[in-house]
Amino acid sequence: MNKNDIVPLRIDSLTNEGSGVGRYDGMVVFVPFTAVCDELDVRIVKCGKSYCYGRIESIRTPSPDRAEPDCPAFGKCGGCVFRHISYEAELSAKSDMIRDAFTRIGGLGPEFLPIIPNDTLIGYRNKAQYPVGRDKDGNIVCGFYAQRSHRIIPCDECRLEQPVFGGIKNAALELIKEYRLSPYNEEEHSGVVRHICIRRGYRSGEINVVLVVRRNVPELRKIGAELMRRFPDIRGVTANINKEKTNVIYGDEEITLCGTNDITDTMLGKKFIISPRSFYQVNTPMAERLYTEAAKLAEPDGKTLIDLYCGIGTVGLTMADRVKKLIGVEIVPSAVENARANAALNGFKNAEFHLGDAGSVTSLLRENNVKADVVILDPARRGCDTKTLNNIVSFAPERIVMISCDPATAARDCAYLGKHGYRTVSVQGVDLFSRTYHVEAVVLLDRI
Repeated sequence: MNKNDIVPLRIDSLTNEGSGVGRYDGMVVFVPFTAVCDELDVRIVKCGKSYCYGRIESIRTPSPDRAEPDCPAFGKCGGCVFRHISYEAELSAKSDMIRDAFTRIGGLGPEFLPIIPNDTLIGYRNKAQYPVGRDKDGNIVCGFYAQRSHRIIPCDECRLEQPVFGGIKNAALELIKEYRLSPYNEEEHSGVVRHICIRRGYRSGEINVVLVVRRNVPELRKIGAELMRRFPDIRGVTANINKEKTNVIYGDEEITLCGTNDITDTMLGKKFIISPRSFYQVNTPMAERLYTEAAKLAEPDGKTLIDLYCGIGTVGLTMADRVKKLIGVEIVPSAVENARANAALNGFKNAEFHLGDAGSVTSLLRENNVKADVVILDPARRGCDTKTLNNIVSFAPERIVMISCDPATAARDCAYLGKHGYRTVSVQGVDLFSRTYHVEAVVLLDRI
């Protein structure tokens, strides 16, 4: 096949990123925004030695899974990939992704429990991060990056986010233009405003706005004050200073422009203080379902629990009234401060939190002869390093409960633990991120 060839294609499966997979003349063809059983004419846009990428030229026979997309930005913005299929088909695809990761990548055969569906498909996100830049005509725009690019797609209102976010984002952009603040230019490393970030407590309703900027300027305080005047639920506006030429959103320096940096929220009956850069699951009700399942698997009653990658302490502290001792480990300083404050806020004296990367802190705990009955870990998408996994094995816990937003790295890490005395018992998907290709999995491992 050559670029711009048009070929007939039937979609047989979906990739982990939501693209359809078909085969033509022995060649694998990946096509975004397709559904299993679609029969299509596909234009080839890129060719490799054993695979090609294509785009839909026409749909001959649509899949029964197809649905009408309900967002004007769908297919342009890089967020949702499943708005063109039914939710039932999305859940089936995500279940297949999890199963494929653990059987094919991990070589494991656990029990696969039914995926837990999201309670709502609209307005579930409690956090948004909007890049600010210029379009091809030089206009200042704010929205989301297109898939696999840093081209900004303007979006007045995202259907995944809480409704108030669009109004705050649009007001902030209006004020940025009014005060003539230039947007960040990645290529030239120039300009001032890089991102507008918003977080809202699901139950408290408290909102924090972060303006990520290359340098602090006096106009930022005026923008913050005006945002708080227009939106009474905003508790504070923060400037985060990121001077680096990087794709990482946040820098290390924060300045309170107005109000307070932190907000509070409630999860599983516990109250939490949340600082701007701290990790807090973006879908609170479904995070509660996830953590409830994790607690069932951990069986933590009367035991010593080590909570790795603990963030502000949400996982461990929701079990703290059941454990003998809770030891949390987190690398973000503000998150550790939050976790310690959250333990005190909820009256827990059996919890301690350590600052540092998981590998180094678990090594120190081992040197101090700390023992663990249960280890819970919720790493970033890249999963765990070997040092951390080896230290977990050295603790010899009865059970390990892994929470992961990437089934592939979870399967890899479980396979490693399998070579060191732990059996992967069960895997359950929990759909926190509906309409996107992301999915959480909670995994139980026990000691052989």
